[in-house]
Amino acid sequence: MKAIILSGGKGTRLRPLTYTGAKQLVPVANKPILWYGIESIVAAGITEIGIIISPETGGEVKAKTGNGDRFGARITYIMQDKPLGLAHAVKVAQPFLGDSPFVMYLGDNLVESQLDMFLSKFQSQQLDALTLLCEVENPTAFGVAKVDAQGRVLQLIEKPKNPPSNLALVGVYLFSAEIHQAIANIQPSARGELEITDAIQYLIDRQQNVQSFQLKGWWLDTGKKDDLLAANQIILDSCSQLTIEGEIDATSKVSGRVHIGSGSRIINSTIRGPVTIGNNCTIKNCFIGPYSSIADDTTLVDADIEHSVILQGAKVVGIQQRIVDSLIGARATLQVAPQRPKAMRFMIGDDSHIEII
Repeated sequence: MKAIILSGGKGTRLRPLTYTGAKQLVPVANKPILWYGIESIVAAGITEIGIIISPETGGEVKAKTGNGDRFGARITYIMQDKPLGLAHAVKVAQPFLGDSPFVMYLGDNLVESQLDMFLSKFQSQQLDALTLLCEVENPTAFGVAKVDAQGRVLQLIEKPKNPPSNLALVGVYLFSAEIHQAIANIQPSARGELEITDAIQYLIDRQQNVQSFQLKGWWLDTGKKDDLLAANQIILDSCSQLTIEGEIDATSKVSGRVHIGSGSRIINSTIRGPVTIGNNCTIKNCFIGPYSSIADDTTLVDADIEHSVILQGAKVVGIQQRIVDSLIGARATLQVAPQRPKAMRFMIGDDSHIEII
């Protein structure tokens, strides 16, 4: 069994951050989104992983993620020159996959459930395809599956006006080698892409064994700011514990589940968890409220932050009014002049410098 993780795409919904970086490397609880997928796949016992990359961000993904040693895996990088669809990504990965069954995992997804049961069903029933599904409130915004009482997939419809169910395609699939023939026999869609839903439908139409597995836990597509903040909150809730590796002075107060990385200094500040703070940060005269993630090498002075994600090397100085629901890019600088507004909400790209006057 092998796996491929899709880590291309332009990430238009997370701009301006994704003008300068891969959306799959944006951190949730100070860890790149992509890494959660790798860890989930390795936990299921799959260690041969191909990562589909694009020319624009592939170098950054390779440099950040490496050869897989840190995960106990072996990673092969596979270039998809143009974003021509999920099925096209499988097509370019075919030399890596060979005749092996495989997991396909979208690199900007986070799912609560482990892949073990998913994998067990696929193997024990000798399926040609298995799709992970999740109940959603707005099925018209997703690819939707029509299934029978036994979970067999009857039809897949992309963003239907009249959905046959509220079961959305999560973005985690298992395939046998039969999917390669299906992809070879489909045509590009109206948007010029080879759609994985068309390839699965090809299998269904030819009476191949295509089943579903309904996710009971949470599923998050982190393609938008609010989705990423929601993911950050859930991960902090589920994973945080009190670990102090940095320095906290006598005038500071830390409560709840808080991680403070090595080399970080907390000076005259209040930190109320769940919060994670990376390495070599300086936090002075600040309030850091719940569900905040602050990456390595960040400087916060006279700042009040809650439910926000601050990327590596950012500086926030002189803003005592509360910053909430914000995403501040790597190496960005945010500072305020003496006349201060009452409330602020931001999404700031990498290397920005913003002064509030």
